[in-house]
Amino acid sequence: MTEDNSKLAERLALVRPLFAADAALAGADPLGSPPAPLAAEAAGLSPNAVEKRRNEFAAGRAAVHQAMQQLGLPPAPVQVGSDRAPVWPEGLVGSITHTKSCAMAVLARAGEVQGLGIDLEEDTPLKDELLPAICSEREQAWLRRQDNPGQMAKVVFSAKEAAYKAQYTLSRAFYGFDGMELEFDLAAGAYQAFFTADRPPFARGEAVGGRFAVGAGLIITTAEIRGRG
Repeated sequence: MTEDNSKLAERLALVRPLFAADAALAGADPLGSPPAPLAAEAAGLSPNAVEKRRNEFAAGRAAVHQAMQQLGLPPAPVQVGSDRAPVWPEGLVGSITHTKSCAMAVLARAGEVQGLGIDLEEDTPLKDELLPAICSEREQAWLRRQDNPGQMAKVVFSAKEAAYKAQYTLSRAFYGFDGMELEFDLAAGAYQAFFTADRPPFARGEAVGGRFAVGAGLIITTAEIRGRG
């Protein structure tokens, strides 16, 4: 196993316990030579996209195709919708994320699983000037009590991204970082993202649950929505 493959394997091992067993998880390295996306997928890229963006996109789609194979399905196109969100093949729900050094995708068969979210961030502190835009006053007060507030602020940012992706499958609602407020169970590596306004079918005060981990140079957050209705 090469050093790059070993690092990817380490990162996937961190993420795997954050999802239930019926979710397929795969990854790819944008800094390597990911296979080209399928033609229908590549059509969603801007012709002006720089090489970094093209590599990250290709790595994300490569991870998606690997996850499909884990579910016993042939690779199929995941196109880019008019809202820029992935358009999942019928019968699937999923989420894609990438940083400059890693791309991952999680997939599950639609049914009991109704929404999935995953977000990766480089393990660096969130810039102080971004705090008011990302974190509520209550979240900022909580961060001031933490030993590593900059890192945990990045966890808040990432968790809101993951929870947003999971809920978007159902709500198709756009909103900012003030659309959810988080509560953490640090000992369990878990969080709850509470809606601050009605986002049908979600009501104000309802929560999306997720988990998080930090390691191998990444901040990792996940979210799952199951069994609604």
